[in-house]
Amino acid sequence: MSKKVVVIGSGLGGLTCGYILQKSGYDVTILEQGAQIGGCLQCFYRRGAKFETGMHFVGSAEPDQTMGHILRYFGLDKDMALSPLDTNGYNTVSLAGNKFLFPNGREAFMERFSDYFPKQKDALAKYIDIINQIAESSTLNSLTSNKRDVIVDTEYQTLSINAVLDSLFTDELLKNALVGDLPLYAAEYGKTPFSQHAYIMDFYNNSAFRIVGGSDVISSSLTKSIRQMGGEVLASKRVVKVCCDDTKATGVITADEVFHSADYVISTIHPNRLLEMLDTKLIRPAFRSRISNIPQTASCFTVYLKFKEGAMPYMNTNYYGYAAETPWNCENYTAESWPKGFLYMHMCSEQSPAYAKSGVLISYMKMEDVLKWKGGKIGRRGEEYESFKREYAERLIDEVEKHQPGLRATIDCYFTSTPLTYLDYTGTEEGSMYGVAKDVNLGAGGRVPYRTKVPNLLLAGQNVNSHGIMGVIVGTIVVCSELVSAEEIYKQINEISR
Repeated sequence: MSKKVVVIGSGLGGLTCGYILQKSGYDVTILEQGAQIGGCLQCFYRRGAKFETGMHFVGSAEPDQTMGHILRYFGLDKDMALSPLDTNGYNTVSLAGNKFLFPNGREAFMERFSDYFPKQKDALAKYIDIINQIAESSTLNSLTSNKRDVIVDTEYQTLSINAVLDSLFTDELLKNALVGDLPLYAAEYGKTPFSQHAYIMDFYNNSAFRIVGGSDVISSSLTKSIRQMGGEVLASKRVVKVCCDDTKATGVITADEVFHSADYVISTIHPNRLLEMLDTKLIRPAFRSRISNIPQTASCFTVYLKFKEGAMPYMNTNYYGYAAETPWNCENYTAESWPKGFLYMHMCSEQSPAYAKSGVLISYMKMEDVLKWKGGKIGRRGEEYESFKREYAERLIDEVEKHQPGLRATIDCYFTSTPLTYLDYTGTEEGSMYGVAKDVNLGAGGRVPYRTKVPNLLLAGQNVNSHGIMGVIVGTIVVCSELVSAEEIYKQINEISR
């Protein structure tokens, strides 16, 4: 008889864990508290326009690249279409009017940035070498369970992004340009490990794509595959308790008072939410205290733009705009200085569209700005809250208009979300975009472990390794290798990729 695995949460972490384990002979049930499967893979419609909530683009997805292999393994290549971002500038970073385009390919990147900063050419070569070393230290990058340079990986997990850049470069504008995409991982000055920057830089430098029609195709495809293999993916099934005996977890209870027995429980939700439903002496108070005190990444305010028909030419780059010459510390603002920066992207409604139907504007926002409305029901927080959102939406649109003249004239209507929205739909602490923050100053004490003191309770998802499609899947493989050997998982990936 197959062993039962209950997975809490149907985001990318939950679905990929479920896929691997169901494929490997386990009996998997995935339980999702919301009415819609997918976590941050969810999309939504407003007035006929479709919007992303989290997974806006992917990297390294050419057929012979790492994510290309991964997509084939999960069967996603059959259901999803990718539209390449501009290979001459998949990212555009604007610092006080200075624009920098990031091309795909290491040689193209080196050539472009050597043109921007000719006196830093040798230092740029060293920078690229370090990025390569860190990327190659990843087992997922090599698709094997043993090719890993632990020394390189560990070293750059303990050094902050700015510390490494300071050791390489003398040009402040170059250092700031290189981290212009830091909203992708909510990096903080003096805290975020350089390894996190390196993995993301390598991931998108190889290639960058938008998902045609939206990232909910990933959750739909994985759900379909899991069900076809005999697993269950259940929506509107909020887990309220993880049950344990004296030695292990025995299953979970959902809000409808149904007990789901399990030989293994994998939680992919925020660890603080898990601890709230876990009453066992196996989890010590010191562990609870440490996890609850780990800092969180910043949250954000988002404006979802529906464009007038045929009014907005499709922008095939991700635009990061800053009023100052630095992207650092935009999360630390005053009421007068907000927004200090933003990320502006278009949705890809079809393969290489001529015009965009919708887009998003994202800027940091603190939970404290909306805390007085916490606890209210979604869509029913009152006129004061709606007025607050309108004011900040108009301010953000005004700021983006300075970088993109004519934007406002193309907007048909817009919608907004705040840190409260993230809290409601993802359950992250403080409505954080990416959950637990990585901080070189905290060492191991700032990390969430895959294993817990409950031997058959494991943790996956963006909080235990890193966020984004690559970071989450790394965590998925580590967790699943507790039940299926890593060698077997990589063997399966490589066999399908041949």
